[in-house]
Parts: sequence; C-alpha cells; structure tokens
Amino acid sequence: MQRSDRVIRAAHWALAAAAFALQPAAGAAAQAADATAGLYNQVDLSAEASREVPNDLVSAMLYAELTDPSAAVVGAQLARTTNDALAVAQQVKEVRARTGAVSTQPVYASSPPGRITAWRGRSELRLESRDQHALSELIGRLQSTLSVGYVNFSVSPEVRRQAENDLIAQAIDAFRARAELVRKALGGKGVRIRHITVSTGQSGGAPRMLAALRASSVAPVAEPPQLEAGVSQIQVSVAGAVEIE
Repeated sequence: MQRSDRVIRAAHWALAAAAFALQPAAGAAAQAADATAGLYNQVDLSAEASREVPNDLVSAMLYAELTDPSAAVVGAQLARTTNDALAVAQQVKEVRARTGAVSTQPVYASSPPGRITAWRGRSELRLESRDQHALSELIGRLQSTLSVGYVNFSVSPEVRRQAENDLIAQAIDAFRARAELVRKALGGKGVRIRHITVSTGQSGGAPRMLAALRASSVAPVAEPPQLEAGVSQIQVSVAGAVEIE
C-alpha cells in the first residue's frame, strides 16, 4: 500500500472517530434544550378548598393541687383524690376517662435560701366525649374536688377524614381551573400537570381556659358549665407545577 493511501485511510478513521465522539454531546445538548424549554413554560400554582364542620368531640382536663410539708402526704392525697374522681367518671358510659400528668416539686424558703419548706403537687384527669351534655354534667359533679384546666372542642378523626376526602376533589378541581386560566392568558394550546402536593389543616377548636371553674368545698355538686361546641374550619391545599404547551 502506498504512503498516500495510508494517509487518506488514517484521515477517514480520524473523521469517523470525531463524529462518533460528537454524537453524545449533541444528544446531551438536545436534552438540555428540551429541559430548558420545559422549565421555561412551567408555572407554579396553588389552590385550596375549605368547609366549616361542626365540632362533635369535646375533651377536658381537670386537676387537683395540694401543698404540704410532707411529700408523702402530697402524693397520697393527690392519688386518692384523682382515683376517686376517676371512679366517678368511669360510671358515665358516654365519657372516656383516664389519668393525666402527675408532678411534685419542692417549695423553697426565701431565707435562708435553698431550704425546702413544703412540697407542691398536681395530678390531672382527662375526659373525652361526643355527648356534650353528659360531659358537662360530669364536670359539675367533679368540681367538688377538682378544678377545670380547659375544655377543648374539635372534630373527631373519622368526621375530619370524610370532610378532607370531599375537599381534596374540590381543591384539585380548583387547581385545574386555575391552570386553564393561565393557559388561556398565555395563549397556550394545552396544559399538563407536572407534579402536585396535597396538604390538609384545621383551624378552630383551641382549648378554652376556664379559670373560674375551681374546685369548691361548699357544694358537693357545682352547676354544670355551659358549653358551646361551635365549628372548625377544615382546609385542603393543593400546590404544584403545570406546563403550558
């Protein structure tokens, strides 16, 4: 083979190798261009749906407090008071009752500093019911020995779940409607959802502190408190991105 033929053949091989090497780069450039075009036409949107739902669950926290020079006396007396109240509450079938937090802490003298003069304790009783009247009557009975910390109204888990399921469909419909408005405003031919996230929330039903409802040693049964359940706002939010074609 002559020298000129070898040179020509080597040049051909070099050109072929260069073309082969450029193919992945060209493909990557095309993919990057497509991705950039997609991002250029991408719009972030959000929509929500909400509904007022009557609170059907009421819960309350009652507590007993005692201060005494003896920590043992504080613990024993609080346990007796809480257990007696729990026994009364467990007789009301419409109410679920359980004991709550129990704490005991020292009370220090101001002079000389650091000297323990007494012990202060606190024990809690927690109540929950869907029968507002039954819980109100029970609170009135227990106020002879316990004070009321708070009463809280809320939507039960199953009712909230059903409301959220209904609202999810409404929120997604609202999201699609907004996407269509954007498409028309931009003069696009079509719209495609890239991704969405769904979140739920609830407002209302915060604990109501009833500072006036203290334990009374005068009357064995206090007047039941007037309770108003009210409503809670159930919300579903949808956020995501759409691509305008």
